[in-house]
Amino acid sequence: MSEASDIRRTFLEFAAARSDGATFCPSEVARKLSKDWRPLMPKVRDVAAQLIEDGKLVCTQRGKPAHPLKTSGAIRLARPG
Repeated sequence: MSEASDIRRTFLEFAAARSDGATFCPSEVARKLSKDWRPLMPKVRDVAAQLIEDGKLVCTQRGKPAHPLKTSGAIRLARPG
């Protein structure tokens, strides 16, 4: 299983590769790190929450602000902006 530092780095790479305002799904990060990506999702959401707290990412669900640990269902992440 991937370490938090690997997940963090991959999140930041995904965010940097997107144009302003473009979003991505946390599962894209998990899929990049492991073929068996589903078990990785809780750790991916934990790292996403840390990056949001650090001001590195923003999280939305259906276009409204959300939190990856307090929201169930699909979320989107992006660079703040």
